[in-house]
Amino acid sequence: MSKLVIVESPAKVKTIKKYLGKDYNVTASMGHIRDLPQNSLGVYIERGFKPQYLNIAGKEKLIKELQTEAKNSDGVILATDPDREGEAIAWHLATVLKLPHDELNRVTFSEITEKGIKEGMSHPRTINEDLFNAQQARRVLDRLVGYKLSPFLWKKVRRGLSAGRVQSVTVRILVDREREIEAFVPREYWLVDVVLRTDKGKKFTVRLRTREGIAPEDFSIANEEECRKITDAIENEKFVITSLKNGVRRRQPEPPFITSTMQQEASRKLGFPARKTMRVAQDLYEGIDVSGEGATGLITYMRTDSLRISDEASAAAASFIERNYGKEYLLKGNRTYRRRGNVNAQDAHEAIRPTSVELTPEKVRDSLTQDQYKLYKLIWDRFIASRMADQIQNTVTVDVKAGDYLFRASGYTVAFDGFAKLYEVSTDEKKEQQVVLPPIKEDTELEKEEIRPSQKFTQPPARYTEASLIRKLEENGIGRPSTYAPTISTVMDRGYVERDGKSLKPTQLGIIVTDLMIDQFPDIVDEKFSADMEKDLDKIEEGKNDWSSTIEKFYKGFDKSLKKAEEALDGQRVAIPDEETDVICEKCGRKMVIKTGRFGKFLACPGFPECRNTKRITVSTPGRCPKCGSPVVQRKSRRGRIFYACEKGSECGFMTWNAPTDRVCPQCGSTLFLTKGKNGTYVCEKEGCGYKEAAVKEAT
Repeated sequence: MSKLVIVESPAKVKTIKKYLGKDYNVTASMGHIRDLPQNSLGVYIERGFKPQYLNIAGKEKLIKELQTEAKNSDGVILATDPDREGEAIAWHLATVLKLPHDELNRVTFSEITEKGIKEGMSHPRTINEDLFNAQQARRVLDRLVGYKLSPFLWKKVRRGLSAGRVQSVTVRILVDREREIEAFVPREYWLVDVVLRTDKGKKFTVRLRTREGIAPEDFSIANEEECRKITDAIENEKFVITSLKNGVRRRQPEPPFITSTMQQEASRKLGFPARKTMRVAQDLYEGIDVSGEGATGLITYMRTDSLRISDEASAAAASFIERNYGKEYLLKGNRTYRRRGNVNAQDAHEAIRPTSVELTPEKVRDSLTQDQYKLYKLIWDRFIASRMADQIQNTVTVDVKAGDYLFRASGYTVAFDGFAKLYEVSTDEKKEQQVVLPPIKEDTELEKEEIRPSQKFTQPPARYTEASLIRKLEENGIGRPSTYAPTISTVMDRGYVERDGKSLKPTQLGIIVTDLMIDQFPDIVDEKFSADMEKDLDKIEEGKNDWSSTIEKFYKGFDKSLKKAEEALDGQRVAIPDEETDVICEKCGRKMVIKTGRFGKFLACPGFPECRNTKRITVSTPGRCPKCGSPVVQRKSRRGRIFYACEKGSECGFMTWNAPTDRVCPQCGSTLFLTKGKNGTYVCEKEGCGYKEAAVKEAT
């Protein structure tokens, strides 16, 4: 008889079986096998919030097969994922298969490689009840909030809505930012730059920093009149260097990825939504059939908030760096990374890293899909860079005086590229410009070439992107990194949030529901309350809090708020105003409004039911149809993908995934379309033409 090893995902089965051999039978539970019921609360509130677990519908056959295999095996090993959800799946498997909960039958794999699997199998343990209770508490808490609040929203707003402990706070963050933007009043200010020339004819630019006697932070130029007074005052003044400081600055690389930073960087650099990042990372962890290697996991476990790296992985990286980049690129001494934000980091796993640094992105490229390659390269580059030497910059700051006014120029040059030879992190903030100053000396007088005053206006805060929203949630301790992707997907699916380019914008529905929640359930949408609740849940995992007592403390206040809200809004319904457009209904002359249906937004006549006219929402483009010459419009498929089509629709039949441009084909005069991808190409889609032209990125 062989031992039965149960994992979560069938994708891992082949890889694990390869390393365990014929004495083990490996099978998958296909995720959770038991959960709270779908059509009822499933929590016995009066019995200490005891959950009612049922076998998940459709998994009856699988459960019977697992029970039969367990009965015919020489022992069962529960090898589900090494996190809260994995521990809960193991707990439910043990219950269904009637395995003792105090048996040493639980193993975890930090990586799906021969080393990772043997390491996990050699350290069996009992099911961690505290870890299971932490997951159970979250599940019960989220069920209570969702199951109690969602029907309230259905009655008071409209059906199909939902609220949640993390999702409602997330929407509020976006709504609050939108209101900051709407309330923002731009303030005029002016800058004064001066182009100076050395006696050798070399030019550089300095910026007005302050006036003598005024601290730089207190100095500003409010309007054109003030600016003119300054430019007049310095017009005939001598520009003299009063201070010249040279220094050396070291830049260290960012740490290897944790779940949240991987989601942020993949969003910024690759344009991946958080959910896509996690799906691709799961593939890389569970195992890829790599040419010459067979099935192997390429990265360590991707749900982690630990920055720890094993000594073995560090040594392997150091060896690789020395061989491929040289000794000077090796990290000197130790480098300590500290977590940002209000997060209780769990150190059970390592940071996200490649399982073998020798499996470089280029070596495995042919075995990966394009998305897998992009994310693996990001993870591999980031990890190797984190073990490389600092970048060294030579800095220079020069202060120049003209009458009572003080100017400054600063910049740097890279003396040694270090980790930046391989990897540069992306940020939402503007980077400091690399400015090279000519050879200059203190007390030197400079020639004034040109005074350049410029009018500016303060800018409103930017809308959140997926990357900046995830960072905000993490820094404020709201939810866990593993919940960010499903949370963002949920608030978009519910119609509370929409994309505007890379930005996330709350919809009218999202604003109305958030206002209702703030009015009636202030705790649910309060950032601090949510963060404190997260800390309480972490204490359950640490064995410091009783899970049912934690739920009870929350539920008392929540239940009181729910009853109060039901009374306050008895018989009332919150109206969602339609968004009016400039599109005129050709049947009755009214301005059409935007509605939301099964397949997204569409235009409808507000005169319903007298007038039932509806239209697709289309976005105009600069292109013309290569078949009939009509305008080309932007449309969305049912899956949300953008495509372009002739405005005549099926009457003409032209459609393309390539974006129309304002350029025309030099051969036939038709619109040129730009293909997607990093290196796009202008193509003519007129039948029989075939013109192509490389797209040259314009300098900015």
